[in-house]
Amino acid sequence: MEHWVYSLNIAGYTVNMNMDTLITMWFSMLLLIILAFATSRNISVIPNKLQIAGEGIINYLVDIIKSGMGEQKAMQHSPLLLTLFFFILTANLAGQLPWHLIHLHHGELASPNNDINMTAAMAAVVSVYYIYYGLKQNGLKFFFHGFNLDGIIISLIDLLEHFVRPFSLALRLFANILAGEMLVFAFLGICTYIVPMPFMLFELFVALIQALVFTLLSTSYISMSISEEH
Repeated sequence: MEHWVYSLNIAGYTVNMNMDTLITMWFSMLLLIILAFATSRNISVIPNKLQIAGEGIINYLVDIIKSGMGEQKAMQHSPLLLTLFFFILTANLAGQLPWHLIHLHHGELASPNNDINMTAAMAAVVSVYYIYYGLKQNGLKFFFHGFNLDGIIISLIDLLEHFVRPFSLALRLFANILAGEMLVFAFLGICTYIVPMPFMLFELFVALIQALVFTLLSTSYISMSISEEH
């Protein structure tokens, strides 16, 4: 899909920015901030429906994280993982809004996750994060497992995994969101009413699944990196 590219000259270097992605990214962040404020504004021992829903989702995700890395480590790494989940979910759902009603001279507004730059940035954050804590926990053993044949082979396999993981995270999310939006857009072009509805509803399910998959894979990578048996 074509993007609205804005070129900016900084210190003699040309920096290209996808403005449509930036707009919908900040829109998603604003939605998430408003929702978080509304959920936590009147926290009570007797919770309202919004607080019950928020606490239920957070407790469910934290329990999954705890099962992967233990309670103490889960409390340390949950902020990043929960932030990823809620942002990706909000951004995916934002892509289902009727952005096509807003006509731009270049490109079109859609979910920020249909831009490989967006998903690659999140994947890079996860990679840097788990590598940092892996080195902090295991030192150079995180990368190198010895001078014997088995150690060298395992080290090379691990190095390949560290290289492939961010590509896998970024491409999986990007491809699923982009394909879904293109499919819905194609059916909207064929028939505006009724026909696209099943696909739009299915995309709501995909939005949740992709946010959960990205978070669970990130949890797995962090858990493996901080494991003493790495």
